[in-house]
Amino acid sequence: MMIPPRLLFALSFFGLLAPTLKAEGPVKIEAQPNIKYARHGEREMQLDLYRPAGVKEVLPAIVCIHGGGWYKGDRSSMTKLAQALAEQGFVTVSISYRLSGEAKFPAAIQDCKAAVRWLRANASTYGVKPEAIGVTGLSAGGHLAALLATSGGVAELEGPGGNAETSSEVQACMAMGAQSDLESPRIGELSSRADDPFYRTFLGAPQAEMPQVYALASPRHHLDQADPPLAFMAGELDDASTHADETRRDLQKLGIPTGLTLIPKAPHAFLNRPEALAECVKVSAAFFHQHLDAQ
Repeated sequence: MMIPPRLLFALSFFGLLAPTLKAEGPVKIEAQPNIKYARHGEREMQLDLYRPAGVKEVLPAIVCIHGGGWYKGDRSSMTKLAQALAEQGFVTVSISYRLSGEAKFPAAIQDCKAAVRWLRANASTYGVKPEAIGVTGLSAGGHLAALLATSGGVAELEGPGGNAETSSEVQACMAMGAQSDLESPRIGELSSRADDPFYRTFLGAPQAEMPQVYALASPRHHLDQADPPLAFMAGELDDASTHADETRRDLQKLGIPTGLTLIPKAPHAFLNRPEALAECVKVSAAFFHQHLDAQ
């Protein structure tokens, strides 16, 4: 099969053309749904966990964060991706987080960090390498994944989700269809619209009225040399802002591994398309193995 040029670049960049482990037939997955990872009053935060069945050694882990404009959606939309990545030799968790109609920023990112802390604190129970945790997400989930990767040590974003003595830092991130620069003029213009359903609801006001909040919520704002490898993926038909050109330039200047994969002929929300999902899994699995296996 001929590999499209843009996909070929992605495969080469992330090492997917290198030799890979061969599975003897289909990989069976163990699923553990509805695990509580935090609580806010009566609100129980849950995740679904997947791992290859019968594998006894500890494995790197990937946290999967769903999209939905921060105001809708649920973790079930990441089930296929989480299961497919588990088939590639990872423990994966698909997490719920508080949506903006329930709690404004920084509640969502605090839940994401709480999920990482929980996973690391319970690593021995679930066969996870605590020093090798990655994160991925699509759309709003991609933004939260990138923010999780770049905001290590930012106390305001940690929150009260438990396991306070455990680190929420991740060791690799694949952000898909993500806005990585919330301080950009484009986001300023979008958030100024009276009918904006995303940024005002998520952050509380237009960018012009709360620039410090948009900065705190912006992955690009937090970039420093301590950040992990941070790559981006987007559908070829998605808005060019999801290519994270400025953010990737900043990452390159800092010497942090980065890259961009464009999924051919794919829209913004591409995980429900089998061919696009398959390409996403191949590239993502290679990226995470490259950066997590040696941790």
